[in-house]
Amino acid sequence: MNAPMLRSLPAVLIALATCAAPAAAAPAAPAPPDPVVFVHGWNSDGTAWNTMAGRFRADGWPADRLHQWTYPTSQSNATTAAQLASVIDRVLASTGAAKVDVVTHSMGALSSRYYLKNLGGDKKVDAWVSLAGPNHGTQAARWCGGTSCVEMRPGSAFLRALNTGDETPGPTRYATWWSACDAIINPAGSVALTGAVNTQAPCLLHTAFTENAGVYREVRDHVTGAAPR
Repeated sequence: MNAPMLRSLPAVLIALATCAAPAAAAPAAPAPPDPVVFVHGWNSDGTAWNTMAGRFRADGWPADRLHQWTYPTSQSNATTAAQLASVIDRVLASTGAAKVDVVTHSMGALSSRYYLKNLGGDKKVDAWVSLAGPNHGTQAARWCGGTSCVEMRPGSAFLRALNTGDETPGPTRYATWWSACDAIINPAGSVALTGAVNTQAPCLLHTAFTENAGVYREVRDHVTGAAPR
């Protein structure tokens, strides 16, 4: 082998090694978050979630994974639960997600719990949130009429059936927030559920839960699994 060939040999070997080395794999894109389905309370609608949904978007949730659903609040919570089941099935089909997270305010806790307990929802909901929910009834419901108000009254047939047995069934992760300053939920202890992570919020009025920044951060950490248990 002549001298010029010997001098070029290291460069040739380096080039061959470079070609043979496999390209570094690109880092995997993070999985998108679970879709969030918001369920409002009595005499309200999906716009009640504008502030909280905006905070989720600012924290990286795509707009198509945030669903501010509106339903007729005078109907039975069992009827609403069946409608919620259809909404969640549509969300899962459109996003390809395996499960959703459900965030509720006030009476929205009751229809969503009915869905989880009686309509197979525990298999489709990863994390569930109750903000100021009358889970064991509220005396304030004696001042309004209609089927859903009757169901919210302490000791109603609807609540007795809903709270019989396991209050937090299935693999779903349950969490509730309540406040001693919430005059609509009476008694305040109505909100807490056996088997859930139950948190006392600061002094908040009933409608302030969906807009409070501190509550939002705790809700976000619960649905992502970042909150300590």
